[in-house]
Amino acid sequence: MATGPKESERKRVKKVAFQGENGAYSEAAMYRFFGEDVEPYPCELSEDTFESLNSGQVDFIIVPVENSIAGNVNVNLDLIYLHNFFIIGELYFPINHCLMARPGVAFEDIKVVTSHPVALAQCRNFLNKHKIKIVPEYDTAGACQMLSLNDTATEHGAIASALCENYYDLEIVKTNIQNVKINITRFLVLCPPDHIPKELHREKTSMAFSTKHHPGALFNCLKKFAQHGLNLTKIESRPIPNNPFAYNFFIDFSGSNREDNVLDCLEELGADANNIKILGSYPSGKKLTKAHSS
Repeated sequence: MATGPKESERKRVKKVAFQGENGAYSEAAMYRFFGEDVEPYPCELSEDTFESLNSGQVDFIIVPVENSIAGNVNVNLDLIYLHNFFIIGELYFPINHCLMARPGVAFEDIKVVTSHPVALAQCRNFLNKHKIKIVPEYDTAGACQMLSLNDTATEHGAIASALCENYYDLEIVKTNIQNVKINITRFLVLCPPDHIPKELHREKTSMAFSTKHHPGALFNCLKKFAQHGLNLTKIESRPIPNNPFAYNFFIDFSGSNREDNVLDCLEELGADANNIKILGSYPSGKKLTKAHSS
């Protein structure tokens, strides 16, 4: 009797962790990056997301690190530095905030809306215009989950991604209600160093370092990138928790961590920098310059 392929021969579906309940923007970004043939692994906290990768429960994690309106997601920058994972990709994902309600609830009936504080702030003009009271919650998709379980919430709504309609007994009442229509979040995809895809195309590198305590140390570091023809695309500073008023600098630049000019630059950085750490080298994501549907 014919049998299917052995379990070890079957193509194993990738498991990807993200912070939030099912339907979170991070899950929608995950499908945009990996396609539909992937298993979502929702986590309550960002720390749980990284721990799931550390323990081998998942193959990859996808985390937001920057929003075009709200700025950096500092907790994820710090966690990326803390863990020894490798960035293998980035995605610029459009954020389309949708107003959700229970079936049969009309827009005119909604008096109270719940969501993550950042989402509420990004929709403030719309909410103020319609005199809708706001109630912050820990997560956009979590707000939808709670709303779907409250069968008396006939005057309540939630703000979240359109993906939440697939998970919860809710309907989209209004779409694209954010103040600024071009609302984009940059996501990074990470994996353990020993699972980096062999065919990975490396054209952009993320790294971090702290500077030594002598005059011009940061200037000297930045000058070395220019001397080696490396174009910096981002620089951020983050405090070092166990070293008050000292900072790590997060740098993105065009180039692969395997190119000779990059390796030479990193070697010369040692004269002015400490704790030099390559966070990843990966294909550049396509930047969005106008609003797209998410």
